[in-house]
Amino acid sequence: MTYCIAASINEGLILVSDSRTNAGIDKVSTHGKMHAFDTISDRKIILLCAGNLATTQAVLEQLHRDKIKNAKINLNTVESLFEAAEYLGHVSVEKQKQHTSSPGQSAFNPSASFILAGQIGTDPHGAYMVYAEGNTITSSANTPFLQIGESKYGKPILDRFLKLGTSIDEAARCCLVSMDSTIRSNASVGAPVEMLIYRKNSFSLAEYYCFDYDDDYLLRLRRSWETKLREAIAALPGLDKGSTRPMRVDL
Repeated sequence: MTYCIAASINEGLILVSDSRTNAGIDKVSTHGKMHAFDTISDRKIILLCAGNLATTQAVLEQLHRDKIKNAKINLNTVESLFEAAEYLGHVSVEKQKQHTSSPGQSAFNPSASFILAGQIGTDPHGAYMVYAEGNTITSSANTPFLQIGESKYGKPILDRFLKLGTSIDEAARCCLVSMDSTIRSNASVGAPVEMLIYRKNSFSLAEYYCFDYDDDYLLRLRRSWETKLREAIAALPGLDKGSTRPMRVDL
């Protein structure tokens, strides 16, 4: 499976993805799910992928091919991130249709979802989620993050702590804890963990990290988070014994 996060806050973007594609009893496979595109100088575009690997690879190949062949619509010609997301959605739907119509593929699920993030020209940075159906949504002031894949385990910390005004370094740590919590609870999500920090208007992808499972920083982050959680639970108010009541007993 997959877990990817895109946080779009005032100071920029934080993109995080795992690398596990298969977690069978006797086989664990990895494949990167974060992809940056070599585009013209007025833009930076990054893609996070989840879902069927054949579909996501076919979509990526089509995006690269369109750019190289200078197709009428490609990542160098779109004028906004929204237009780029719509273009991505169209390509994704077409590739899913091709796989669905293949002979002998009746039980095959070609669906895939994406997060497209970055900045184009003088427009502000941002992120869009592209569903398997091709439609898109963007982040908001109340929910400045998007998730694809196994989102439920890592969502609570993002809901509680991630705000538009959160500093980008603190937001990065928050996203890493979200990823680590998901890895802890779901065997289908796993390292290496990729993280890209994009600072607004920088048009630079220099702040890229790749953490293996036994990476020293990731281990220290995990231990510190678990220690602080235990301390927080221990410090919570004790139960009020005076508020107990007789339990209802079924006859």
